[in-house]
Amino acid sequence: MEVPAMFDLSSKVALVSGASRGIGAATAKILAEFGAHVILTSRKAENLEEVQAQIKNAGNQASAMVCHNGDLAQIESLFEKISESHGRLDILVNNAATNPFYGSVLEADEQAWNKTLEVNLKGPFFMSQSAAGLMRKNGGGSIVNVSSINGRIPMVNQSIYSITKAALISMTQAFAKELGSDNIRVNALLPGLTDTKFASAMTQNDELMQQVLRQIPLGRIAQPSEMSGMVLFLVSNAASYITGSTFTVDGGMLA
Repeated sequence: MEVPAMFDLSSKVALVSGASRGIGAATAKILAEFGAHVILTSRKAENLEEVQAQIKNAGNQASAMVCHNGDLAQIESLFEKISESHGRLDILVNNAATNPFYGSVLEADEQAWNKTLEVNLKGPFFMSQSAAGLMRKNGGGSIVNVSSINGRIPMVNQSIYSITKAALISMTQAFAKELGSDNIRVNALLPGLTDTKFASAMTQNDELMQQVLRQIPLGRIAQPSEMSGMVLFLVSNAASYITGSTFTVDGGMLA
């Protein structure tokens, strides 16, 4: 496939967190397809092996590095390895997330609060901080934070998750303002309901799904590949003047 120049990532090194499945895996595959060497991260190595094999079998480049997104020591170790093995990082996609608590806001406990904030907010903050340090040395880069439409309109029974996703939007804008002078662009993707294991608590509930589908003008939920195209656009030269922005991909749900 001949890649248009504005989408050519052949000289780039990309890091995708939560890359073992869903939106993360789809994103890793499309970035590799357009030429990037993609570093896949997740908590467990075996979860990354299939995605890595699929990318390599397609003739593209990928490597896997274990990292728990909520553990600062592991994040520091990850970036030491990236610096040693590649000497640069051009793209970061903060996709890893968790939602351990589904229920009334009055029943949420401290453990669920701490875990959700560690993975969904603290992790992306320090991943972005470390990535920006490498990007600055090489003339710039692009960061995409995978937030959610929950960050705009909190969903019932998803209080903590929604709060972290709203904060991730604010973090996107804060980083964009501070890093623009270093030619580092920072944007956010806000997916709607997507057919992933992460969303299975909703997608496998027929009654709830019927309620949700009535709110989506396109009348269906998204596939992970329908999110990855927006990430490709945002990290490419086609989006060279876009930073601090949020991009909703939800089938019209928030329209």
